[in-house]
Order: sequence, then C-alpha cells, then structure tokens
Amino acid sequence: AGGAEFPTERWFWFDPPFHPGQSVLLHRQPDNVWRIDFQLGWDADPEEEKKPENILPRVQALLGPHAQFELDWASVYTFACLRMDRFVHGRVVFVGDSAHGVSPFGARGANSGVQDAENLAWKLDGVLQGRASAALVATYGPEREYAADENIANSTRATDFITPKSEISRLFRDAALHLARDHAFARRIVNSGRLSVPATLHASPLNTPDTDAFAGPQVPGAVLLDAPLTRQGQPTWLLRALGPQFTLIVFGAAPGWAFEVPQVQVLQIGVEVQDSEGLAAQRLDALPHTAYLVRPDQHVCARWRAPTEAAVRAALARATAAHA
Repeated sequence: AGGAEFPTERWFWFDPPFHPGQSVLLHRQPDNVWRIDFQLGWDADPEEEKKPENILPRVQALLGPHAQFELDWASVYTFACLRMDRFVHGRVVFVGDSAHGVSPFGARGANSGVQDAENLAWKLDGVLQGRASAALVATYGPEREYAADENIANSTRATDFITPKSEISRLFRDAALHLARDHAFARRIVNSGRLSVPATLHASPLNTPDTDAFAGPQVPGAVLLDAPLTRQGQPTWLLRALGPQFTLIVFGAAPGWAFEVPQVQVLQIGVEVQDSEGLAAQRLDALPHTAYLVRPDQHVCARWRAPTEAAVRAALARATAAHA
C-alpha cells in the first residue's frame, strides 16, 4: 500500500466504521508492503472474498479515497487452536505446527516452534553424545505439551475478545474498549493478542525443587532473565555468557569442585563478569554464593543459596534423566 501514512507499529481496530461489526489488523512488512487482515463472517465465501473487486473497496475504505496502492497477495484463513494429545510417539517426535496450532496473535506459532526445536535439540544431542539417558527425549512431551496448552489458552482468550461468542462477551468487550479511552486500568483488559513469552515449566520432571527461600519469578522451570554485565570493561549480557551445555552461575567465587562437574560450565559473577548495575543479582534474588543451574535451552533447573557438590551433581542427573 504505497503512500499510506501509518506508523510501523501494529494497528488493530475493533468494529471500525470502515468495516463494521468485524475487526481489522494492519502492520508493516519489508519492502513497503502492508499486511491487512479483515475479519470475515462465518458465512463468507473464501473464493469470492479473494477476488480483487471485493478486496480493493475494503482497503480503500481503510486507507482513504486518495491512497495509492497495489494488491500484492490475498488469502483467506480460519482461526484455529488445536494440538496433538501427545508429541512423542516412540522414536517419532512432533515439533512446531505439526504438533500444535494457534490463532495468529502474539507471534505464538513461530516462537513456540523455535522453543520446541530448542527443547528437543539439546536433549537429542545429550543422548547422541552419551551425556544423557534416552529417557530425556521423552520429557520433550510433557514440557512442550504444557507450553502448547499455555499458548492455546492465551490465543483463545485473544480470539474470544476480538470475536465475542455471546452477547455478554460482546458487552464486556465493548465496555472495556469504551473505558480504555479514559481509564488506564481498562487498557490492560483490551486483548488483541498478548505477545508470546516462554512458558515456565513448573511441573517439569527435570526440575529440582527449591530447598532454600527465594523471591521473584526465577523458579525452577522458568527461562533465565537476562541482565547487563561487563567483561573486562566491555558491556555484555548474562544470556550471552551462558555455555552451550549446562551452566552453573555462581555469585562470587565458585568452589573448586564446581569446575570438576562434567557437562557444566561455571560462570562466576563478580569474577569473570561483573554485575555493574546490580540487575543480575536483583532479577535472580541473589546473595553472595547463590548459584543457579541453567539448562542448554536457558531454563533454570535448580538453584541454591550455597550449593554443595552433591546437590549440583544430583540436580544435573535429574536434568539429564539419568535416574529414569
């Protein structure tokens, strides 16, 4: 849509005057191409709706009577949220869209597909390299099925807000939109698709339950929060400092035995890298000697206020399904 004066940010309309009773989504893509999604009714004929003579008037009504544009591509799709009952079937593992589908809100399809692949990749690598039990691959199932359920729940909530399924749902949606014009609390209710975030794998069999008191969200199963660090005076980030295998993050100098644990890279905050702004300690609720064991896919699998060699080795064995 050349010449359209819209910002690059994503725009969403609920029941706009140029497409009454339905929603419209617009966002910019590369090469001055704009994607516009017009919601259609259930009785719409997909073949008819794809014809230029039906598309062009809608686009013109959105962009204005004087906007110049060319139609590049058109298709019709249906919102759907679904998943397989199980993602692991013996030696066959389903990943991404082959395992689950969500409505296109919040970039959940692409992100969850990448997270699926990362979850499976380190487990397969561990088994193939002899560092983990074959049972580790089976844990892909419950972990990523849980994440898929979370994505589907969030996607369904967005779809239900965008397309109310009942009169009371529509009343709630319309009231939230009306209040959002003047009241900040209502803006948090407006749901055109919450952006995807990684699932916290609370019930993962690879987690070691806490034995010490911690505050904050970095529980076993959570994805490690990033934080700015410095290394030799140069800025870097916590996640960049993690190794390709397991990483034991220690706040302060690590005990000597930590460097003898197989498969584990030790990262000493305050020694190799500096927490100059204090954000790593703040986000991980860390005190001197606090330690976190982080998986190759950056999920926390254990944490301690003062780790022992036996505790770290036991957590590593659990995280690699060595006891299965």
